[in-house]
Amino acid sequence: MIFKLRKLNTRGSLLITLSTDLSTGPTSLIGLLTSEAVEALHGDYTPSEIASAMAMMMGVYSMVIGFLKLGFLLEFISLPILSGFISAVAITIILNQMDSLLGENDIGDGTAQQIHDIFQKLPEANGLTCAIGFTGILFLTILEHSGKRWGNKNKIIWLLSITRAFLCLVLYTGVSYAVNKNRGEPDNFLFEVAEVQANGLEHPRMPDSTLISKVASRSIAMFVAAAVEHTAVARAFGVRNNYVTDQSQELCYLGVTNFFNSFFHAMGVGGAMSRTAVNSACKVKSPLSGAVTTAVVLVSIYELVGTLYWIPKATLAAIIITAVWPLISPPSTFYRYWKTSLADFISSMIAFWVSLFVNTEIGIASSVGFNIVYCLLRQVFARISTTDSNTASELEASLSDAQGMPPSQSIPEDVRIFRFNDSFFFPNAYASKTHILDVIQTFHAPAYSSIHGSEAHRNWSVTAEKRVARLRKRANILDNSSLPPIRLIVLDFVKVNHTDATAVTQLKNFFNELKRYAGNEVEVRFVGMTDYVRQRYERGGFVIADADEYISEAGDKKRDIVLLYRSVAQAVSAPRRNAGDGDEVSIPVKSEEV
Repeated sequence: MIFKLRKLNTRGSLLITLSTDLSTGPTSLIGLLTSEAVEALHGDYTPSEIASAMAMMMGVYSMVIGFLKLGFLLEFISLPILSGFISAVAITIILNQMDSLLGENDIGDGTAQQIHDIFQKLPEANGLTCAIGFTGILFLTILEHSGKRWGNKNKIIWLLSITRAFLCLVLYTGVSYAVNKNRGEPDNFLFEVAEVQANGLEHPRMPDSTLISKVASRSIAMFVAAAVEHTAVARAFGVRNNYVTDQSQELCYLGVTNFFNSFFHAMGVGGAMSRTAVNSACKVKSPLSGAVTTAVVLVSIYELVGTLYWIPKATLAAIIITAVWPLISPPSTFYRYWKTSLADFISSMIAFWVSLFVNTEIGIASSVGFNIVYCLLRQVFARISTTDSNTASELEASLSDAQGMPPSQSIPEDVRIFRFNDSFFFPNAYASKTHILDVIQTFHAPAYSSIHGSEAHRNWSVTAEKRVARLRKRANILDNSSLPPIRLIVLDFVKVNHTDATAVTQLKNFFNELKRYAGNEVEVRFVGMTDYVRQRYERGGFVIADADEYISEAGDKKRDIVLLYRSVAQAVSAPRRNAGDGDEVSIPVKSEEV
């Protein structure tokens, strides 16, 4: 059966995240975008008022998009744009921390001015501040890499690794208190300290309406950054830990959280990779783990303010720099965009350089605008192909491949065929991948089902299971135990005339998620790729071989090679690479589409 790709609707609770691991709180991206607004409006309002107003508007945008199930709009921001935008923001954050890391003063605003001032004032850098900052970075880096290398084998190293930021704060705050406590005024300290002061929590109140109108446009970039980061983190850990999240529901949760936080003078929050990774490593079972985090924060506000006063600014800078450094995409990523698609490379460069040297709002808007114009121009200058008597048509090739096949046979139960009916690129890449997985989960049993193994592990949220149950009910499947496994998937690219880096990445994600659901025995085959599309996938990292020329040697372990066939009939009837001898099938392909 051949499936056209379309999006399926989902339902779920709106006020809580489906992610077991997701930890919501202030992030570096949100902090930078908030600081830009604070700098522009600080003359008329306090920083907390500006931050809470931006949090409210971010919450409003998130709730509108989430409640109306418009999360797909975020797909118009392609992966290359996100890479450029987030890399620029991360570099900006690092530049903003360099004065604290080096002990320099009077660093200007703007990327170009900051770079100039940082190098010009290097002779004035404070030696002790540099020692605190760079040893802090070294301390954090050593613990991080030790955890990655030996954390699975040694619980002590694992614990030290996930608590490295806390240990760094404790260590250097103790040093700061010991050397500075008897020096009187802060101007006499050996190095600058945070001087954190707090008198509990302010009474809840609504942010000023005039201020809200002033930050409404500025909050759009913050919403986009927070929403993309939040949903990406939720998706990534869902795939890692075998549960499903819903993009619109995550936006509802993000919106409700920020909207109500704004009444308590809080800045905007979102899902953070580092905190979520700690939750995942600690194997938390539900978002109730956030109650523990809340308790620690409240205790710190009311009982540990005196201790927080002595935190060295260089230590905070070291923690922030090591946290955002992984957000910078390496040059190899942008080189891959260059190889895969010139348009993707240009959009990523626009997002990167404009966000870095102008501002984030214009950076994200100009790059998205470029992508929209590019897509429109592709339609305006669409290419038309022709077939004459000397050229075999697609239909003729398909009929030729089907000759001699018994008409009584049908497609095996463990085979599923998908046909893309249009270009496969950033606006539809995620929805197409999701639909393919939906169909597989609806009509085929997972590798861990009662037939093929234990399904004992249970997540706190059963939304994914309920969603699959709804899909199966809609398909009139009443007996789940009768579902066959999935062993062969055929992706028909005959009608795909354009693809991009986002689609390549989503297809890689599909391969990974498919292996988690169906096991390592499942095989994916491509059909009818044009040279243009094939070249982009090969440049994106796929190893594609022509089925007519591919010879599998005995003991061949290269399961990552994807075979490309001339027709669907040929792809379905060819021998299985992941099956034993004698499993070859020869069947015709039905022309019906669903």
